[in-house]
Amino acid sequence: MNTEENKAALQLLAKEAAGCVRCRLHEGRTNVVFGEGNPEADLMFIGEGPGQHEDEQGLPFVGRSGELLSSLLEAVGLSRSQVYIANVVKCRPPGNRDPRQDEIDECKGYLAEQIRLVDPAVVITLGNFSTKLLLKTEVGITRMRGQAYPWWGRHVVPTFHPAAALRGRSQVVEQMQADIELALSVIANRQPEQAELF
Repeated sequence: MNTEENKAALQLLAKEAAGCVRCRLHEGRTNVVFGEGNPEADLMFIGEGPGQHEDEQGLPFVGRSGELLSSLLEAVGLSRSQVYIANVVKCRPPGNRDPRQDEIDECKGYLAEQIRLVDPAVVITLGNFSTKLLLKTEVGITRMRGQAYPWWGRHVVPTFHPAAALRGRSQVVEQMQADIELALSVIANRQPEQAELF
């Protein structure tokens, strides 16, 4: 697929998600927060679920967490338009509570299709929910971060959710920066797939 085809396929999927009523989260949403960014990004970020600002604007990571994510990207010479950003669930859980397993189960098909269409080289999971979903682990983010895990022909690099850094822990920002740099080094050093000659 070329960029325009990718864009069109993602727009069609977003339109489908906009009318989704599979779980109870649709009852309280203002907007479905589908995702945004480069439809052919090498680097994709996956968070947990929309908060209040995201629900109001229909865009992922636009509140204080989003500002931090943008500044972390800028520090390595990237902009939001160069990456793709999505969440595990597309509707805001009431009161910003954690998404429940049945809600994740109903929504994860959209995320799987986003990953398939964007086809990033590296996925950075932001926090426990996306890390546990993709890597099928119960190990917490503190122990998982700092490594690149091979995953379906690409890599997953877990890191903290920006909200953790906003709770005043400056070392978390440094660790997140290191994880983003790790992801970029994986992208830079990946080997092109070798076509079989015979």
